[in-house]
Amino acid sequence: MQPNLSGATRMHFILGDPIAQVQSPAFVTQSFVERGANALLAPINVTPADLDGFMAGVALARNVDGLIVTVPHKFACARHCSRLTERAQFLGAVNVMRRTSDGWYGDMVDGLGFVGSVKAKGVDLPGKRVLLVGAGGAGTAIALSFLEEGAGELAIYDADTARLDTLVGRLAERFPGRVRVGSPDPAGFDVVANATPMGMKPEDPLPVMVERLSPSTFVGCVITAPPASPLVEAARRLGCNTQVGKDMFQTLLARMVDHLLQPAD
Repeated sequence: MQPNLSGATRMHFILGDPIAQVQSPAFVTQSFVERGANALLAPINVTPADLDGFMAGVALARNVDGLIVTVPHKFACARHCSRLTERAQFLGAVNVMRRTSDGWYGDMVDGLGFVGSVKAKGVDLPGKRVLLVGAGGAGTAIALSFLEEGAGELAIYDADTARLDTLVGRLAERFPGRVRVGSPDPAGFDVVANATPMGMKPEDPLPVMVERLSPSTFVGCVITAPPASPLVEAARRLGCNTQVGKDMFQTLLARMVDHLLQPAD
């Protein structure tokens, strides 16, 4: 299905650096068409150094209604929003932005997509012990969603210790006694989640010590390219149930389009 391209077509961009790996444009555009919107999503490569200039320029393009935000701009783009959902305000990050009469309105739905797809795989999260690797934009949202869904213990690991300590400290205030700093050792956890880019390149190290995984552990990963990350492939060889980035995206898609197509205000 294709949009009815014309001067009336409403534009949306997905911005990141790099951007070639994203698969969202076709799927989001198809969802727009299925909902009766004359709109499309196009990829655009914006470096961190150029983000402020891009945001100033795109605000002048009156036929641009929304933005989807990917690595590495999720924290920086939150600062370009005049309004944020409570979730995005708490996390300090956004992955979807809609133009309103008073500026950009941002939300962060990565966590809802990832954790929703984990639940769809049959995982009952209340009381579970969860190891999350990655405290970046997606990781912060996924951490919040795991705790909101009742995870009994959430251990978070990130090589960036300052970023890690900030996230753990913020979450510990809202969920006392349920969140702590973790390590790459997955032994004893019911769920292991990778929210880092590790695995997109062949030379990347594995985000956890896979030899310490149990076959009963559920392993999930945010990476969409390759379709099954090296972590997921290793987990499957051990007999683990798994979730891949495409599973997350399928759950996330409707939430992003819902935000983008809300009536202008």
